[in-house]
Amino acid sequence: MKIEIITPETRIYEGDIKSVRVPGKKGSFQVLKDHAPIISTLESGLVIMVDETDKEITCEITGGVIEVKMNKIILLAESAK
Repeated sequence: MKIEIITPETRIYEGDIKSVRVPGKKGSFQVLKDHAPIISTLESGLVIMVDETDKEITCEITGGVIEVKMNKIILLAESAK
């Protein structure tokens, strides 16, 4: 899957991943390959990605929106570090 994490200021991360766990408004959830299309709002919290080499990559966001469609993920965060 491809993912882009974007804030109003910059692109935080772009790359290929196996999975991502995000802090949804009604609880955290994970996205894996071939996930059904979804758009969801996000709370402040930790985004945990696992890349193609099984390395865990994390970033903290302060809310936002995620879109998943055809193994492409776009995460628009209010801010991230």
